[in-house]
Amino acid sequence: MSVVPNQDSSKRILLSVVVPAYDEQDVLTEFNQRLTLVLDALAVDYEIIYVNDGSSDSTVDVIESLHNNNQHIALLDLSRNFGKEAALTAGLDHAQGDAVIVIDADLQDPPEIIPQLFNKWQEGHDVVYAQRSTRKGETWVKRFTAFLFYRLMGQLGYIGIPPDTGDFRLMSRRSLEAVNELRESHRFMKGLFAWVGFDQVAVRYDRDPRYAGKSKWSYWRLWNFALEGLTSFTTAPLKLATYLGFVTAIIAFVYGVWVVMKAFLYGDPVAGYPSLMAVVLFLGAVQLMTLGTIGEYLARTSDEAKRRPLYFVKNYVASSGLLQRAEKDKP
Repeated sequence: MSVVPNQDSSKRILLSVVVPAYDEQDVLTEFNQRLTLVLDALAVDYEIIYVNDGSSDSTVDVIESLHNNNQHIALLDLSRNFGKEAALTAGLDHAQGDAVIVIDADLQDPPEIIPQLFNKWQEGHDVVYAQRSTRKGETWVKRFTAFLFYRLMGQLGYIGIPPDTGDFRLMSRRSLEAVNELRESHRFMKGLFAWVGFDQVAVRYDRDPRYAGKSKWSYWRLWNFALEGLTSFTTAPLKLATYLGFVTAIIAFVYGVWVVMKAFLYGDPVAGYPSLMAVVLFLGAVQLMTLGTIGEYLARTSDEAKRRPLYFVKNYVASSGLLQRAEKDKP
């Protein structure tokens, strides 16, 4: 087991909480109330970084109101909607805590689990991830596809991503700094959290239904998100395309030999148009699937080569409590 670096005994632990938010005006007030109750009970210094990911509703106004009423709250307003992974990255870049917690604002991940994560970290673990025992309020289709995805990644990926685990977790300072060094454009944060390594442990919990509002994750977005995971942490689709092409070539060769032998032995008075079309369409489909798989990887390579920034900040208002702590720490 790794050992958490010793803190200066004259300073209280600083805990950062990163909360990406996109169109979450209906839930933020309740979420913040429950979160602050939990953090106040921990008796640590803390900052809550709300990242507004280009919301189209009044999310940023709600965050500004929370900031004005709570010295621990910071507002990080992005210039547009960059997506959850980029918003989460922005929050992690600005977190200054000795440990950092990542949690969504929809209250599916209960803030009341945070003390368990915190205690595990104090025992010496670098990463403490919350692992779902149940997923309340979700359709059987979503639960089933999530089950398949995590098991598929476990079999195909070269990094062991914990099953039934989202972004909800606590990270030590050194594991956070390791994650922040990874600046790839196509970000699958669950994989990046696992890739950096360090000592990681799970805390089991029951996931609650969404408190208010609607999920932003349609099945189409979830499918594209799954593609990000597969293409970021495994080359299995490329290998599958190779094997499929090899098997198809063998079948085509055997079929060709059979057609020639049949013509020599029995003649071929019928033109065979239906069978010819079936073979052509089958081979065309295989080729398009293979090209599409290669194209997915090629497109990601092109995006990485451009080296565009992951996000732009429109406005950042630090927590006044953190500023006061910085002033006290000055020599």
